[in-house]
Amino acid sequence: MKSQIIVVGLAGNPNSGKTSIFNALTGARQKVANWSGVTVEKREGRLKYKGYTFKIVDLPGTYSLSSYSIEEIVARDFIISENPDVIINVVDAGNLDRNLYLTTQLIDMRTRVVMALNMYDEAEVKGIRINTDTLGALLGMDVVGTIAVKSEGIDKLLDAVIDVSSKQSQVSRHIHINYGNDIESEIQKVQKTIRSVELIQEKYSTRWLALRLIEGDRDAELKLKRYRNFEDILKQAALSRLIIEKRYNDDIETIFTDMRYGFIAGAIKETVKKTAPKRRDFTEKIDKIVTNQFFAFPILIFFLWMLFELTFALGQYPMDLIDKGVILLSDALEATLPDSVLKDLIINGIINGLGGVIVFLPNILILFMGISFMEDTGYMARAAFIMDKIMHKMGLHGKSFISLVMGFGCNVPAIMATRSLENTRDRILTILVNPFMSCSARLPVYILFAGTFFSSFAGVVITSLYAVGIILAFISAKLFNAVFFKGQSMPFVMELPPYRLPTLKTTLLHMWDRGSLYLKKVAGIILVFSIIIWVLSSYPRSSEIEKKYTDQSNEITKTFIINKNKIIKAHGPESKELTMLNEENEALFEKVNIEKRSEEMKYTLIGRFGSAVYPLIKPLGFNWQMGISLTTGFVAKEIVVSTMSVLYHSAEEESDNGKQKSLREVLRNEEYGITPLIAYTFLLFVLMYVPCIGTVAVIGREAGWRWAVFSIAYQMILAWVVCFIFYNAGLLLGF
Repeated sequence: MKSQIIVVGLAGNPNSGKTSIFNALTGARQKVANWSGVTVEKREGRLKYKGYTFKIVDLPGTYSLSSYSIEEIVARDFIISENPDVIINVVDAGNLDRNLYLTTQLIDMRTRVVMALNMYDEAEVKGIRINTDTLGALLGMDVVGTIAVKSEGIDKLLDAVIDVSSKQSQVSRHIHINYGNDIESEIQKVQKTIRSVELIQEKYSTRWLALRLIEGDRDAELKLKRYRNFEDILKQAALSRLIIEKRYNDDIETIFTDMRYGFIAGAIKETVKKTAPKRRDFTEKIDKIVTNQFFAFPILIFFLWMLFELTFALGQYPMDLIDKGVILLSDALEATLPDSVLKDLIINGIINGLGGVIVFLPNILILFMGISFMEDTGYMARAAFIMDKIMHKMGLHGKSFISLVMGFGCNVPAIMATRSLENTRDRILTILVNPFMSCSARLPVYILFAGTFFSSFAGVVITSLYAVGIILAFISAKLFNAVFFKGQSMPFVMELPPYRLPTLKTTLLHMWDRGSLYLKKVAGIILVFSIIIWVLSSYPRSSEIEKKYTDQSNEITKTFIINKNKIIKAHGPESKELTMLNEENEALFEKVNIEKRSEEMKYTLIGRFGSAVYPLIKPLGFNWQMGISLTTGFVAKEIVVSTMSVLYHSAEEESDNGKQKSLREVLRNEEYGITPLIAYTFLLFVLMYVPCIGTVAVIGREAGWRWAVFSIAYQMILAWVVCFIFYNAGLLLGF
């Protein structure tokens, strides 16, 4: 009896809607972007339908199944090694001439294919009419029209997969693309040599292997190295290649490409009719403006500024509500819980630590919604196109921009996305500059200091930090290129997809998926480190310090009582002199309390560490609490805020009305000496200094640990030097 499990691979060009098909099939919410380079590794999902269990594997988007890039190798190796029951070839109905090239290679591989003719509604708008029955008959596969974003045609697609896997399809059959008598003769010669080794033909399609060997596919050659007659097979393939190139007077790759496109042209001619489009092509109309050589950069900068301005402006209201909620919770616990170590831990450790970070969730969600909208509409692909010339001038690959933009979300997946770069030089160079992209983990720090010290133009301040990061990335790339990676980057060709209006549901799902990762980090690593920071900032405790300041307080009280009695006798209980005495007494107590809190904090473990690192950060204008926060930020940049929240709140008295102060109020206290100049210098340091531990780990894995160590050293030195110059220049200018 046939297994009820059907293994299905999804293969298609970038931007064909392949991942949207995957999401529609499995209900998963994988990242879908209207630009290429999103899926780098294969992803899996499952669904049940009509008694069958489908294992769906989303393969990287690729234009072909050669072996020039990691996407092509991953996709091809899955088809060869995993031997899926069916391949769903996702094809953009509006771009058949380009998308069908991959289809011809799937045909050569002799795999069972069902074509998902996706976005056929957009094709109809363009005036394209496709006879799916005729197209299926010509290609030897079932062709199903789909609109993945609306989940239309998905059931028919699954029905076709079942028919093909159970060999019930009336359309599915294996065909050969005819390359002409001369080439077919050479293909058969190579096939005959391959068939002399039975083990090879048991694992691979001999026709596909012959084609790849004739084309000089290095990966295909390596796959045969362990078999006998390996040398004979390669000799025959080389001889056939020489004969074909001589007869056609061209290189083998061009010859085969022309033959495949000739087959595609014939199929399109038989099956496609073009009529007048239902509406004008708005994509070209918009692109005349947004990719214009004069307007492109101002528009890009405006969109980025607007994104960060909205992130701060719209997020301010829910952020204030959450902030007030955290304070109310702290006050309620302060009033109800008995004084104890546990109470101190809950309020000053957990509540303040987590509250200091969770307050920025609205801003994170708004930022991710904006980025998702720019990706899904297709504008982000234009941004890559706009930046391409500058990227090459700085020694970066044009495709590197995709990875750098992904770094605005998180540097870890952004660095992993560099796998799509074919050249090792381009990959390492892109990896090294990626940490300069301000990831979402830095955003809470930006919003905290920008909102506290630059509230009137916080959006401009945040935009400037992103701009500085980009500039530093380009300068560093230029430097690295001159010192370590001499040579030219490879040319870059990227598809500019049509503009599409994303659905609200899709945008909200993307926003929440990314936001939920932020919440998971809050509930995990930030909670743990908030408790650790509280412990380190609370212990050990000194009885000598307690006695010292208790004695001082008692002496102040004794002196106050003596002076109070004298004034009452001389001037009466309602006199101005008594009021002045009370104010002076409160000021003395406040001074003693400040000195006590400072000395107690410096006596703790974290205070001692802060005293040790203070000489290193003093030239930058930072206080020791800022130094501790930067140190813990190596684990995750959000911990910079949670550390500050624990350290500053632990050292703070309640406000005059008995309520706890917000972190923003605390940071403005004169005793901490944080000026706008110091605040912006601190933001620059957060932008530039050592990336988080997760980023360092992925740099080590993807580029090698010597580059990871170099990245740490380079960024630390750069951050200190730039901030030292900036801070001292600001002092000289009177800021």
